[in-house]
Amino acid sequence: MESLMLRINRNRLLETIKVSSSIGATKNGGLNRLALTKEDQAMRNKYVTWLRQEDLQVRYDDFGNIYGRREGKIHDGPAVAVGSHLDTQPCGGRFDGVLGVLTALEVIRVLNEHNIETDYPIEIINFTNEEGARFEPPMLGSGGLTESLAKEFIYNIKDDDNVSFEKALIDSGYLGREKNRIKNIKNFIELHIEQGPILDNQNKSIGIVQGIQGMSWLNVSVTGETNHAGPTPMSNRRDALVPSSKMITKVNELTKEMEGLKTTIGKLHVKPNVTNVIPGEVEFMIDIRHEDDEIRSYAIERLKEQLSTIALMNNVEVTITTDWHSDAVRFSSTVTEAINEAAQKWGYSSLKLFSGPGHDAKYMTRLANSGMIFLPSIHGISHNEQELTLDDDIEKGANTLLYVIQKLANTV
Repeated sequence: MESLMLRINRNRLLETIKVSSSIGATKNGGLNRLALTKEDQAMRNKYVTWLRQEDLQVRYDDFGNIYGRREGKIHDGPAVAVGSHLDTQPCGGRFDGVLGVLTALEVIRVLNEHNIETDYPIEIINFTNEEGARFEPPMLGSGGLTESLAKEFIYNIKDDDNVSFEKALIDSGYLGREKNRIKNIKNFIELHIEQGPILDNQNKSIGIVQGIQGMSWLNVSVTGETNHAGPTPMSNRRDALVPSSKMITKVNELTKEMEGLKTTIGKLHVKPNVTNVIPGEVEFMIDIRHEDDEIRSYAIERLKEQLSTIALMNNVEVTITTDWHSDAVRFSSTVTEAINEAAQKWGYSSLKLFSGPGHDAKYMTRLANSGMIFLPSIHGISHNEQELTLDDDIEKGANTLLYVIQKLANTV
């Protein structure tokens, strides 16, 4: 097919990204567009306008996921679905998720202006609350769509202002019908920035994502005894913070024993958190990830043993529970091979790698053969206002996506 080597319109795509970057813009060049806020609503409204300008059939489902459908020759055939998310972190970048949605839109624009009809329909999707910055956990839109998360659970999640997901969805004007959920899918593909340094460090333009790491969130609660810092002898103390610090060090040390293991402690609460009072309770969260679920499970069991030993030796109690987990996934060889072929045809440098973060594509593997394209994140910076993916790499990624979508939408 000669059309496989069509190029996207670079200037038009960059201008579309520029418009997105103005909605919810922060003073330091990033975005603050939390899910189902006024800023997100404004971006959704603009996105829907763009979809309708391309004569797409627009609908949204009971989780607020927005779909734009372009029919194919096989009118009721399974669709090639492509998309990502438009919501951001409170101090997020301009490209995380956004590139996946807007490059998909650019693909549709190119197909339309060249009057190219694909065999199978194409649907582009904006998923709700991928970030999880307002409503935890992340990926609620794709999680609900694939029934990985129960609708009642999602609707009852509340933000820091005690507003439920359901109310926010209603207030946004994007509460659609359950019957509007996409069901018949041939393939799903998501373009996304890497959010890590590998592609940038190795000077590669296209990441061919093989799968997504599994992850677990462990809640660790350490209980000692609160007491006065002045008169209490060191030998009489049951300070919860001291053994907690040893536990945190042990969590980090475990990564040196298991290749590919990643651990992070990004949340820590000390009670009563007063200068002259011995801490009686400490609570922290462990984020643990690996591409192999067996290794991740083994690491969790090792941690439980080691942290329990530290607690025993320091005369405190420890409770460890799993708050959330998501198993690793492997992407479809059909999709990854199409991405590899596209990169080779265009002469773009590429690299096979695994994704560290979770993405909507992870849940979408439950509905269809799926895959992801990664683009370089300069210095590996993401979830940050300084997040950057170069214009040249955006163009290369969009050309790759255009090739892959055409190939998948015309292949049995």
